[in-house]
Amino acid sequence: MAPHAHRHSQDDRRPRFLLPLVLTAAYAAVELAGGLWSGSLALLGDAGHMVSDAVALGVAAVAVSLARRPPGHSHSYGWQRAEVIGALLNGLLMLAIIVILVVEAVSRLLAPREIAADAVIAISLLGMLVNGACIVLLGRGETDLNTRAALLHVLGDLASSFAALVAGVVVHFTGWFPIDPILSLVIALLILASTQRVLRDALHVLMEGVPPAIELGIIGRALATVPGVTKVHDLHVWSIAPGSVALSAHLEVADLHRWPEILAAAAAMLQQQYGIGHVTLQPEVPGQQGTSVVRLWPGKRPRH
Repeated sequence: MAPHAHRHSQDDRRPRFLLPLVLTAAYAAVELAGGLWSGSLALLGDAGHMVSDAVALGVAAVAVSLARRPPGHSHSYGWQRAEVIGALLNGLLMLAIIVILVVEAVSRLLAPREIAADAVIAISLLGMLVNGACIVLLGRGETDLNTRAALLHVLGDLASSFAALVAGVVVHFTGWFPIDPILSLVIALLILASTQRVLRDALHVLMEGVPPAIELGIIGRALATVPGVTKVHDLHVWSIAPGSVALSAHLEVADLHRWPEILAAAAAMLQQQYGIGHVTLQPEVPGQQGTSVVRLWPGKRPRH
């Protein structure tokens, strides 16, 4: 993808976070007041989750703005990884909320408290509508790791609102108050499952792991089949940011005079077949490869 196209994509995504941020913050205040008045842990937990949603959407919007900064002397790749860091921060924030929710739920199980079921039902229904609107706004267009982290918060909150609704209905018809903290624990487990996926993906990028859609061995063998290449070694593939992949490798060639055409052919193949646009290839003649060889992919031997 061309740099200017990437910038336009980020410009298009910034407004997506603003309206959901306003809706989420406004509803968090309503839900907090309702939770305190009704005594529902599910509502209070959902209110705390909504506050975290507002923070998450703010972090996501700031991350998108930072990612638009061009490369400079201090950051030669630009600030693209700001979005990955934003996703990581949002994931860590979710973990903190999960711990708080679990601790309070266990406390409520040991000492159940009465809740105002009708108020819980009304407020949780409103919350589901707000969350549904936020999901529609965030889900439009391209979804990267940063947007996925923000969507994770809102989806988790939609589930929390639904749990609060179920708790309100059960208490209304049966008077069984433990359902409130029990459903809060279920929601905490569901949020944890989604959160660990976002954290894993963010850490994988920050650790410069090979992108999941790319097989290192396949690319090594593909480079080794480029005419003029005899061996491939010191091959590294990593993500600068989700959707922006970089590659570096040493190519052993039989004839250095052919290097310009070999380089052009290898770069074109990597771009067309694997979408890798940031490519650094170093030519070497037989017997001069470095000492840090990770793996060899032998190419076709030249005909004499």
